[in-house]
Amino acid sequence: MRTRIVLCAGIVLYLAGALQAITTQWAPAPNKNLWSDPLNWSAGVPTSGDKAQFNQPAECIVDFDGAVSNQIDLAGGPLKIVDGGVLTHYNWFIVGYGAGDVGDIAGHVEVHDGGVLDSMARFFVGREGEGHLTVHYGGTVNILGQNLHVAEKAGGTGVVTMEGGTINILEGSDAWGLRHTGNASINFRGGTIQLRDTTQNRDYLASAIDEGVIKAYDGVGEVDPNTQESPGKIIVRGVHPLKPFPSDDGVAPAGDVELSWTLPDPSVPGQPVLVDVYFTDDYDALYKFTDPAVIRIVDKQSVTSVTVKAELKKRYYWAVDTYIGSPDDPILGPIFSFVADNAAPKVSAGEDVNTFLQDGQRTGPLNGSVTDDGQLQPYTVEWTVVQEPDEPDLPDALIDDPHAEQTMVTLYAEGTYIFQLEAYDGEYTSSATTTINVYADDWPMEEN
Repeated sequence: MRTRIVLCAGIVLYLAGALQAITTQWAPAPNKNLWSDPLNWSAGVPTSGDKAQFNQPAECIVDFDGAVSNQIDLAGGPLKIVDGGVLTHYNWFIVGYGAGDVGDIAGHVEVHDGGVLDSMARFFVGREGEGHLTVHYGGTVNILGQNLHVAEKAGGTGVVTMEGGTINILEGSDAWGLRHTGNASINFRGGTIQLRDTTQNRDYLASAIDEGVIKAYDGVGEVDPNTQESPGKIIVRGVHPLKPFPSDDGVAPAGDVELSWTLPDPSVPGQPVLVDVYFTDDYDALYKFTDPAVIRIVDKQSVTSVTVKAELKKRYYWAVDTYIGSPDDPILGPIFSFVADNAAPKVSAGEDVNTFLQDGQRTGPLNGSVTDDGQLQPYTVEWTVVQEPDEPDLPDALIDDPHAEQTMVTLYAEGTYIFQLEAYDGEYTSSATTTINVYADDWPMEEN
């Protein structure tokens, strides 16, 4: 383990008299593990200008919204961000900084259901040492500046495990948002990594998947980098050979939910493949498997779906065990998860339009559409003008009924208009835009 220097807790003046940041070391008192407790730090709870340093296998829990640091040097841990916890760092965060940070003091970060890590700058999982980042169901990591670098140096080891949740590498991040150098592994068992849809990211993903750096379900599944699901984004997820639905760490409406899967090929052609299916809202009941009969909902049947009941805002866990060979020796499937939740409305504002003024104006349709699951209440919609030509002597765009999905709009000026349709279902808001380019009524037409 490399030597770590801890500055004194006193106030140190430098140069023009500004306060110098301190390094405060995690040194928890017995049976205490909260980040927010000043007694657990050598120089008090870190502020946004301080460096937080960890160098021992001692658990640290962030359970409140407001944990901050300028820099974080993490060996040991684990550093756990749990429900209600938000940790923000403003400079670098390095998990496994030096070559000695391995084994018992390899750095570990865990983001659990309801926990959020906001990275405003560089985030390294494994630099010269060994670093682990695990994102569990419902956890969120936001890379808001630069990139996520896994195993930065050639001798570094970086392991990112997506048990579920989301890593967002979007606004403010580099065009090349995900990188690796040394011994790197990014393993999907659920959840997604979302990146900007750039050439650099596309090329990186193709290469890393081909090399086996990015894999799914320890290599038995497929990695799916989807560029069609959300314009401007690449949404990367792992797909298990069972192809579960709802997708692992996905969302389903409350009420009757059909769980479905794809059966593997039998070991003997024509022989039915039997399955056991387990379903529960208690993760430990499935993970520890202490009383399987209580949570078993399919018992040695050759089926590909089953319907269960799900309550709104509750997370559920399920597994499909398959019998390919021996009827007494099932192949255990992974634990899948979904949340019964109200889904955000899906909004379309219609196709972009090119049109012309006729006698100084143009009236035409706004063809919006919304689909919603209706879990909470009937949705409402509103059209607004996002952009229109700057013509102070002419009237603004006039929308007949801003609260109807399909309505008429009257335009009076040449130029570009952008209209937004927003839908609200009582909890979530979604929106989409459409562009109308308006040309003069004497605009010359191209000859055929």
